[in-house]
Order: sequence, then structure tokens, then C-alpha cells
Amino acid sequence: MSLLENKFKLKENGTNVRTEFIAGLTTFFTMAYIIFVNPNILGLAGTEDNPFSKGGIYVATIIAAAIATLIMGLVANVPYAQAPGMGLNAFFTFTVSMGLGFTWQQALAMVFVCGIINIVITVTQVRKMIIKAIPRSLQYAIGGGIGLFIAYIGFKSAGFLKFTTEAPFIFSDEFTTVGHGANVVPALVNFSEPGAQLALIGLAIIAVLMILKVKGAILIGIIATTIIGIPMGVTNTSLSNPYHVSDIADTAFKLDFGGLFADPAKIGLVLVTILAFSLSDTFDTIGTFIGTGRKSGIFDEKDEAELFKGKGFKSKMDKALFADATATSIGALLGTSNTTTYVESAAGISVGGKTGLTSVFTAIFFLICLVFAPVAGIVPAEATAPALIIVGILMMESLGKINWGDFEEALPAFLTAVTMPLAYNISTGIAAGFIFYVLSKVVRGKFKDVHPVMYAVTILFIINYIIAGVLNL
Repeated sequence: MSLLENKFKLKENGTNVRTEFIAGLTTFFTMAYIIFVNPNILGLAGTEDNPFSKGGIYVATIIAAAIATLIMGLVANVPYAQAPGMGLNAFFTFTVSMGLGFTWQQALAMVFVCGIINIVITVTQVRKMIIKAIPRSLQYAIGGGIGLFIAYIGFKSAGFLKFTTEAPFIFSDEFTTVGHGANVVPALVNFSEPGAQLALIGLAIIAVLMILKVKGAILIGIIATTIIGIPMGVTNTSLSNPYHVSDIADTAFKLDFGGLFADPAKIGLVLVTILAFSLSDTFDTIGTFIGTGRKSGIFDEKDEAELFKGKGFKSKMDKALFADATATSIGALLGTSNTTTYVESAAGISVGGKTGLTSVFTAIFFLICLVFAPVAGIVPAEATAPALIIVGILMMESLGKINWGDFEEALPAFLTAVTMPLAYNISTGIAAGFIFYVLSKVVRGKFKDVHPVMYAVTILFIINYIIAGVLNL
């Protein structure tokens, strides 16, 4: 125990091993879905002649998550977990591979380069400069926006929402495009499906436990909902697993740099694609740290002072940024898309996780899945979805600190917070906020109120969107 105390400073952070264990398990449950979802998405990037092994991706996902999360816990001593990111894996498959015609080996090479870029901009303090440049109102909006985003993920995973469209369905492999704009109308389901009923029961259980201030309310709710789901036929108790640890040989160290840069005519496209990967990865992470770290006290005022005034990697934020930066390249070497800090870490933080021991426990649970992977699959999405909705509620407090009476401040803050869930992307919400913040200041002639880094990043966002539109990225 003294070893853990000395390493993670548990008493200093007002926590203990039990609390960190519960937090680690809670975080794991809320993000374990990636073990099964990632192979299904990335597996589509291959072809019949050059398949991207789902078994290899499965093992790579687990190992990448475990290694990256261990680095976060042991190096930065913060309760954040990492794994291949949703959204980034879809970009890898549907845009880079299917849309632009790159092989999965070439796409992995792009991801690796993206990781190197992330390391460079972290070591050279660029990420730190970006965080320092973000105005306080946008930081509050990012926190609230992530809360809305997490809650929206919960609503979707719970099966509470249905989407109807007047547009014809366009089928593409296992995924369907149902239209856009006014053609797609969201609404609540009628709760006739057992999955939605179970999620509603789970939400009620966690809500009551939270109101009664029961310790471990979220984890208790997840476990209770999973058990209730067995007689309802929602919880899958099958322990079958078609993948094996040896499958990693199909994806590890398969990066194709030669093929990626073989055609001079495509080098510009390669660089633009890497930029798109990097921007999304960088701002997803920054948004997660700002949105969850400030409110929870993970990154307190003392740490913030060390971040901006100190040299080297002295603050927890510095170390966390570096841990995140290394994750992407590690994941690419193993055979998966960008590995990044998970916003679901907020679930573990909300139940008391405050140190890297939370991350260590989460990493251990991932490693256990190499042998007992089906056990993680027993907990259905309907059991973890209510937890995400509750966490989203807890994160809404920061929106109350925004001066909504000042339209100049309200406009970028609103677009930041609302765009995140609607675009299903943290970095897109940040981009919307940046662009309209700079626009509002320029229109008012307040050029000096905008940090030069804000101008630079905003221009990068705009260039990225223009190029993406022209090239249909």
C-alpha cells in the first residue's frame, strides 16, 4: 500500500485504492464497447485481396488501449483512459481507405505520422500554447459541450432515439446513409423494445442512487442493470470469442510508407489527410482535458500555473498531453487507427477517480480481455448508456459560468457546446467556437483581444474544411 501511496499520492489527492478501483472499473465498462466496435469498422477498410484482419484489429485495440492507458496513469498520474477513437476510425475506413483509395497499410502509416506530429507539437509546447490561448468562455463552453456530447452518446446507446427520413436509403456495406438536413427527423422511441426499457430502468436506478448520494452509484447501477437485463434477454451471457491473441501478427508493424509516398501526385493529398487526422486528434484531447479536468480538479490552479510558467514536463497536464501524444503512434504500429484520450473517462472521474491508479486499473481490465474478452461483452450498451447520461448532467455546470447576456460571448460559446453533440465530434465543436469567436472579435475591431495562436489555429481549421470540401474528404 505504501508503494501505491508513494507512486500515486493517494492521500494528497483525497482518494484511496478502493475508490480508484471502482473508478477504473467504471471507466472500463463505459468504453469496453470499442473492443468489439473497432474491428467491425476498421475491418471494412480491407479488400478481398488485401483483408484487414478483424482478429488482428481486435487484439491491437486491446493492447493499444492497455499500453496507452498505463502510460497515462504511470507517467501523468491522472485518471484518463485511452483507446482507438470513434470517429477517427470511421474517417480511417470510409474516407481514407474507401473514399481516397489508400490501402489499410498506407492509412496506418498516415496515423503513425500523425502520432509523431502530436509528439513534436507537445514537446515544442505548441499544445500548451493552444490551451493558454483559448478564452475562458470557450473553455466553459467546451466543458458543457462535452457534457452534452456524452449525454447524447448515452441517449443513442440506450436506444432512446429513432431517426426517420423522407430520403431514399443508400446502402454501403454494413452502414446506411439516410439523408441529411430537414429530411432526417429525430424523435424518442415508444419504448416498446426491451433494450430501451432496460436502459430506462438503469437510468432510474442510477438517478435514485445519485439523489441518495450512495457511493459508487454509477458502478452499482451498471451492474444492477446488467443483471436485470438477463431475464429481459438484453444481456448476452454467451462467452464465445472468435479471435485469438496470435491474430495480432496479421496487423502489427504492417505500415506501408513506401507505397504511401510512391506517387508524387498524391503527396499533397497525403499531407492534407494527415493534417485532418492530426487536427481532430489534437483538439479531441485538448477538449477532453479542459472539459473534464478543470471541473473535477484533476488539473487544479496550481497545476495550471505550472503548465504555463514552468519549463519541461512538470505539470500533470504537460505529462498527460505527452502520454496522449505517444498513444497514436503506438496504436498504428500495432494495427489500429488513432489512439486517443476517451471522453468516457469522465465516468470514472465522476465516481471519485483522481489519480493514475484509476488508469492502471482500467488498463489491467483491458489486458484481462485478451484472455477473458467475452466477459467484457456481457455488459450491454443499455447498461452503460444511463451512466453516460448522468455524467453528462454532472458536466453541465460550466455552462452557467458563461455570460449569456453578452451575444459576443454567447455566440461562440453556444456553437461550441451545441455543435459537439450534433456533429458527434469534439474537435468540430471547438472549430465552430474558434471560428465564430475570432469573427466576432474582428467585426468589433478587437483584434488585440484574440491571441495569435487563436488566429493561426482558426485559419488551419478553415483551410482544412475548404480542402476537405474540394477533395470530398
